[in-house]
Amino acid sequence: MKDLQKGDKKLLNAWAFYDWANSVYTLTIASAVFPNFYEALFADRDHYIDVFGLHLKNTALISFITAMAFLVVSFISPLLSGIADYVGNKKSFLKFFCYTGALSCMGLYWFSLDNIYVGLAFYFFGLIGFWGSLVFYNSYLPDIAFEEQQDSISAKGYSLGYFGSVILLLINLAMIMKPDWFGIVGTANQKASEIAMRYSFIMVGVWWILFSQYTYYYLPKGRKSSSEKLTKSVLFNGFKELKKVWALLQQNIPLKRYLGGFFVSSMAVQTVVLVATYFGAQEIKWESKEQGTFGLIICILLIQIVGIIGAFITSRASKKYGNIPTLIVINFIWVVFCVIVYFIYLPVHFYIAATIAGFVMGGIQALSRSTYSKLLPETKDTASFFSFYDVAEKIGIVIGMCVYGIIDQITGSPRPAIAVLGVFFITAIFLLRRVPKKAL
Repeated sequence: MKDLQKGDKKLLNAWAFYDWANSVYTLTIASAVFPNFYEALFADRDHYIDVFGLHLKNTALISFITAMAFLVVSFISPLLSGIADYVGNKKSFLKFFCYTGALSCMGLYWFSLDNIYVGLAFYFFGLIGFWGSLVFYNSYLPDIAFEEQQDSISAKGYSLGYFGSVILLLINLAMIMKPDWFGIVGTANQKASEIAMRYSFIMVGVWWILFSQYTYYYLPKGRKSSSEKLTKSVLFNGFKELKKVWALLQQNIPLKRYLGGFFVSSMAVQTVVLVATYFGAQEIKWESKEQGTFGLIICILLIQIVGIIGAFITSRASKKYGNIPTLIVINFIWVVFCVIVYFIYLPVHFYIAATIAGFVMGGIQALSRSTYSKLLPETKDTASFFSFYDVAEKIGIVIGMCVYGIIDQITGSPRPAIAVLGVFFITAIFLLRRVPKKAL
């Protein structure tokens, strides 16, 4: 079909709809169902497994695999950005990573401790596929939308992603809690609820592939921004841009100091997001496995809902009191959260902690990014600065997950790791206080 013009409503909606397609990964695989499924595999044994020649705790293992995936993504992102700028066929790259992620999600159906390496590979490539596709998805925005349209269509994508992922998660929750309603019957080796979880992984992959077709139908192939051949110099252009931004930061004290605070804070926040369900599954005294599964998924939904309210209140607070003071208060609330989580054991306490997390999680990510945007020098290339921001965020996740995994492995409990995350938030507060008050 003929390419639609930049700013066309149909084109903008098609782009935003990819959020509807891929957000089911973050909610079902990363946050809700897979962590419960993974923990259930260790129900009849201790939480340790011999893998890669080591005797690792299960949560430490998944932390290390997650960190490794983000390390790969943080390295290939600048490469992919350079390719996206010069190859002129972004749609093919978007499809490749989308299908890699979706098929890997479907592959989790066969995840078992007997075939742990295959299962971990599917989990690893699911992460690579999701985050790799976002590189190209996000790079389309300036191509399909005018500057005045970008904020609204980006927000629309977020909203579509939220509603789509919640719909599928509710369906999956019904399958897991009432498998007989869906004709799912247990076997001698597997409970019906576990089989339902495996089906949910397939549903994520099918959903992701199926609904992304609408996006692919209208998105243009991509335009080549240079007639230059794809040489080694062009390929590593993304890394050159990162190096250039690093040099420019030395001349921009407010931005440099803010990035330090953001890096430490984001490191802790993203780690909490990724390990929350694993912590709840192991450390909270649920009355039964069924109650634990139901309770943890409800907590994830609670975080999503409260997050919307938190984002709204945070936005209002930043307008009244300023970005940096608001971020300092939010980080302080995160410190309180870590203290509470360190001592909790009962489900009701976990629900309270989830409410607190949702409230501050909804605002801190959006406010952190907008604060960064406001501190950028007007005459510089914002794309390069945001590429630096994204890579810094991913490197932070690598460090955060490694720290969490190492402490969990050494102590045999995630609680000391939660205490360390609290120290990260305290550090972020001190770093943010060093940002000049006149900066914002």
